[in-house]
Amino acid sequence: MRNQIRTAAALALLACSALNAQADAITDWNTKAGEVIAEARMGTPPAVRVMAFVQTAAFEAANAVTGRYPGSLVKAEAGSGAQADAAIAAASRAALLKMLPAQEATINAAYQAALAKLPEAGRAAGVAVGEKAAAAVFAARADDVAIGPEQYRPATTAGVYVPTAMPAVPQWPQRKPWILARADQFRPAPPPALGSELWARDYNEVRNVGSRNSTQRTAEQTDIARFWDFSLPAIYYGVVRSVAEAPGRDLTRNARLYAAVAQAMDDGLIAIMDAKYHYNFWRPISAIRNGDIDGNAATDRDASWVSLIDSPMHPEYPSAHSILASSVGVLIKAEVGSAALPVLATSSLTAKGATRSWTKIEDFTQEVAVSRIYGGIHYRVSTEIGSAMGRQLGELAAQKHLR
Repeated sequence: MRNQIRTAAALALLACSALNAQADAITDWNTKAGEVIAEARMGTPPAVRVMAFVQTAAFEAANAVTGRYPGSLVKAEAGSGAQADAAIAAASRAALLKMLPAQEATINAAYQAALAKLPEAGRAAGVAVGEKAAAAVFAARADDVAIGPEQYRPATTAGVYVPTAMPAVPQWPQRKPWILARADQFRPAPPPALGSELWARDYNEVRNVGSRNSTQRTAEQTDIARFWDFSLPAIYYGVVRSVAEAPGRDLTRNARLYAAVAQAMDDGLIAIMDAKYHYNFWRPISAIRNGDIDGNAATDRDASWVSLIDSPMHPEYPSAHSILASSVGVLIKAEVGSAALPVLATSSLTAKGATRSWTKIEDFTQEVAVSRIYGGIHYRVSTEIGSAMGRQLGELAAQKHLR
């Protein structure tokens, strides 16, 4: 029942955002894809992966029609009069059906509604281009379409109970990246030694401000933690939409930006899961309840400590939200260039639909990073390392797609 309520709330939130996101077919289909993902109740890494395929297919479809950028996987036939909006709709539908076949009814309903709004001239030609574009993307990524089963082996002694919830996507480092040469390309140095002053600093910070009943966390910090507890792709695409809806934008340029962001976010989670499962570092709730065994006299044990928000089901180091926000920030900066930055804004399901906004990219990325400390699920060094990885990844994505 709780999942049903959350799914309904997510769909309602996305539907509301769709009313304010009418810039073009790219932003509209991005919102529709978010609705389908919410209906499918996907976890964050699989949802980000789906969006990477959808946005890449949509870009290839748009670019095939407009021919604005070189290197298209497919091209519209000369003189066909193919509609770009129809091509984007067909590509998005094809990608969503491939990735989420159980949501076929919802996907097809959105597709038919979108086509019904388009003039008949050039519509069929656009659909053909879009379907070819999606097929070309999946063909190029054939070795990443079907991910093998996860084979995580819980650490235990025969006959001894361990918690039975399986961690999230331990197989993600085996995936084929979009931009990175390999999953461990930006793998960071190990987390701080448990006997170090740095470890004690971070341990005590998150213990004090990240606990469920903290008296040191401000009301604003609590709001920030709860806002960024939402991690599905829609919360980041809200920020991207702030740029896409700015005056002077065009369809293919928006398609390119969305594809660049989608690929960077997907690669970000490949890279972060590589580091997480490589180092297998404990979350604050594990560390603080075992503060007497880390060999550091400056870390006192709190036997009943609980974080403000629930810990995700994967190792702590580094922070995934931090790499996502940082890579998105770099791409937005590269896209906007010397032009005035629009006000960045997005909404969050876990904050009951509240909206937050920023006038500087650095304020946005820093807020996302510290939210994980306020929520009690990350140490400061983990957010700093995740942010640094995101900047490296964002630069790679900008060089490939935006320059």
